[in-house]
Amino acid sequence: MRIYSLVGKSGTGKSYQAISLCNDKDIEYIVDDGLFIGNGTILAGRSAKRQATKVAAIKTALFTDDAHRNEVAAKIAAVSPSSLLVVGTSDRMVDQITERLGLPKPDERIGIEQITTADEREIARKHRKDLGQHIIPAPTLEVKREFSGYFLHPIKVLRDMRAGRANVTERSVVRPTFSYLGNYLISDKAIIDMVSGSAGRVRSIDAVSSVFVRKHPDGVSIDIGIIIIAGNPILDAARVFQQSVKENIEQMTSMNILSVDVEVEDLMWEVAPELPEGARI
Repeated sequence: MRIYSLVGKSGTGKSYQAISLCNDKDIEYIVDDGLFIGNGTILAGRSAKRQATKVAAIKTALFTDDAHRNEVAAKIAAVSPSSLLVVGTSDRMVDQITERLGLPKPDERIGIEQITTADEREIARKHRKDLGQHIIPAPTLEVKREFSGYFLHPIKVLRDMRAGRANVTERSVVRPTFSYLGNYLISDKAIIDMVSGSAGRVRSIDAVSSVFVRKHPDGVSIDIGIIIIAGNPILDAARVFQQSVKENIEQMTSMNILSVDVEVEDLMWEVAPELPEGARI
């Protein structure tokens, strides 16, 4: 296995440049901030950017927890890559990571200054310092499960237009807990209000009769009871509403929606049906 390292100070754009470097040098896999990543997939580990403090983030990036270390080391051994990039803030940090994972020391050490300009590093520094943005070299769909409830969005990068070829790679921008001035919480009441707002966008839904929110470490499950206006296809109306709830809440909160279960509890007649003569309600 050939080991490469990419080293640079925090906030200089290492994770952003990691995929481009892998493309240029045909490196198959990446170890970055506690994650083992390959082929656009998070294969093992947990992100340092998910930790509540900078100290905890550093410990995660160094694989100080044995269970975390064992998981990633076992996956690397199972995959047996021919090449691997280890990202760190110093050569010493990279050597600590490779030692913890049972890997040889890097065959080639690359500094962030070798592959970026001063202007590029300054832009990266401003994004980190002023906006609290951190990059994970994996698509947002992969990152979202671990970062449920965090604000994140993708960056698509178009490279290599030679001979009509277009290579599009995606990185994910996250704002970790330790980058905020204080904590934030998305309450169940806020989610319930979003569900009700979604109902207002579906004409066949008369009302939301009940909402039950269950929060899990990797996302949220929502059980909803609805009342449908009579005369509309029940299954179609429920499916449209289900999709609307999922899309709206994911867009507004960045939560990973594990499931949206919808139960049609009643029908509402827009015009009261005629009753036989002499009948009473």
